[in-house]
Amino acid sequence: MLIFHLAYNVTDLDLTRAFYGGVLGCVEGRSTDTWVDFNFFGHQISLHLGEPFETRATGKVGDHMVMMPHLGVVLAMDEWQSLADRLKDAGIEFVIPPTLRFAGQPGEQSTMFFLDPSGNPIEVKGFADMAGVFAT
Repeated sequence: MLIFHLAYNVTDLDLTRAFYGGVLGCVEGRSTDTWVDFNFFGHQISLHLGEPFETRATGKVGDHMVMMPHLGVVLAMDEWQSLADRLKDAGIEFVIPPTLRFAGQPGEQSTMFFLDPSGNPIEVKGFADMAGVFAT
């Protein structure tokens, strides 16, 4: 099994814990007074106090300009829908609301973009058939 590790900056650990742990449902791992780890859908993210990276909507995907760079995860469709519902119930403001893109084409997917409390962009994709993740 391969697990990626990504570390980036956040501005407030209490808000970070409430968002990643409370809203996204990620399990908290190790932490100190300056960083916290989470199990981000099977992968490790380490969120450190500091200045978040600059992002801009420069990535053209389908009909949307998406924030670059961004963190993302690919989920099975039932998990994606459950998370989309949880985010809506929590009142999360979407940069790109839950939507279907590339309908009927290779790589058909559901997607949603939102920001964490520090402004870091996150994309979550959902696939009915995981074989479509790399379809051309």
